[in-house]
Amino acid sequence: MTEPALQDSEEFQHHLREIRELLARKQTLEDLIHRQQRVQHQDLVESITHRQTLGWIKRKLDRLHSADIARILEALPRDQRQVVWDLVRADKDGEILLEVSAAVRETLLETMDTDEIRAAAETLDADEIADLAPDLPPEVVEDVLESLDQEEREHVRTALSYPEDTVGAFMDFDLVKVREDVALEVVLRYLRRFETLPDHTDKLYVVDREDRLRGILTLESLLTNDPERLVVEVMQAKSLLTFHPEDDASEAAATFERYDLISAPVIDAEGRLIARLTVADMVDRIREESDAEILNQAGLREEEDIFAPVMRAVRNRWAWLAINLVTAFVASRVIGLFEGTIAQLVALATLMPIVAGIGGNAGNQTITMIVRAIAMGQVEPADLWRLLGKELGVALINGLVWGGIIGAIVWLLYHDWKLSLVMTAAMTLNLLLAATAGVLIPMIRQQLGRDPALGSSVMITALTDSGGFFIFLGLATLFLM
Repeated sequence: MTEPALQDSEEFQHHLREIRELLARKQTLEDLIHRQQRVQHQDLVESITHRQTLGWIKRKLDRLHSADIARILEALPRDQRQVVWDLVRADKDGEILLEVSAAVRETLLETMDTDEIRAAAETLDADEIADLAPDLPPEVVEDVLESLDQEEREHVRTALSYPEDTVGAFMDFDLVKVREDVALEVVLRYLRRFETLPDHTDKLYVVDREDRLRGILTLESLLTNDPERLVVEVMQAKSLLTFHPEDDASEAAATFERYDLISAPVIDAEGRLIARLTVADMVDRIREESDAEILNQAGLREEEDIFAPVMRAVRNRWAWLAINLVTAFVASRVIGLFEGTIAQLVALATLMPIVAGIGGNAGNQTITMIVRAIAMGQVEPADLWRLLGKELGVALINGLVWGGIIGAIVWLLYHDWKLSLVMTAAMTLNLLLAATAGVLIPMIRQQLGRDPALGSSVMITALTDSGGFFIFLGLATLFLM
């Protein structure tokens, strides 16, 4: 029986709290027992306590969906995660390994022996094995392939032959095909032979004798038409949305989102039906891209287990921190150039962070909009100057409005109209700099074939800090000294 998925975040948090409380109770009882002096009594009580507490956790896990168990594992420290993982039913291992993040999957696989990994993988479908295979030991993958029948083995090898960012890597081979020259009644009888239809089956694929795709038969058409009618009479054969294995997976995901697709056929160069894409796989792709974009903007190289060991987290974060350190040093040197100016007018030291901060925030807004537009295919290199003009216009208005407001506050605080004007001008110029960088950085990286989001927040912050300090202190030196 399939366990129901948790319907909302509150329900999930409730189950997570319960498991955490049970784990904490287990640890507390163990600590108390270990303080006892009578060893025989201690062993007996400890055995009973373990069985009771672990039994409660196991029963709760048995009632949860694999995806929810995966979320719970991601939310637990590594020692508690291992306790829970050991209590999960073996027939759920494969599905959970697919659901957890790559970083957590690695920690779980480290604790499993070869036989356990093989048993978990053998419970999965061909396309799921292909998804998991890159993280498995090569010898396990070969053993699993040998356990499959020839058709499934070919499916897995086909999926593994395509790069991970192409449609071929996401293909689902579990689908239903019918011929165009049969009656709907025959199709209905054929479907009744299935114990269950493949997940996300909203249509049947109509093929000829050479497996070339002729059209699609929706379940709605199948159920609402006269059973005596032929498939060819009710199938859809025009304007079919199809994909090829070499197509970009991100573009396919965008197509699914745009047209609200549930499934779509994948065909080869000769038009033969190979497999299909499903909304579940495309949602996974969209989520992966969203997670990667967030990480890249912060300069993180890969997804990180939130409870990862210290040194592993350090290795993931050090590169862009090193770059940030260099840019921070540059910003400090910019300030050092104007030490004399700051010494004569101490108010500058208190106002500098405002100029730099507002510039960094505006730059991050611009770069986020541009990166998102690039990811959605809304922006081409030819749009550069139009986007730059628009963002400079926004920056100019914001600079004059908010710079004027800050300038008025500065005048009220220091009664210095020259300092007020310098503040307004510096904010406006730094916002213009932030807008320019926010457009150029991702657009140039895209044209160079690089990830537009990678380290974007780090770069824009460094530029607006150094530029903001230079502009503000430079104007102060020219007009206030």
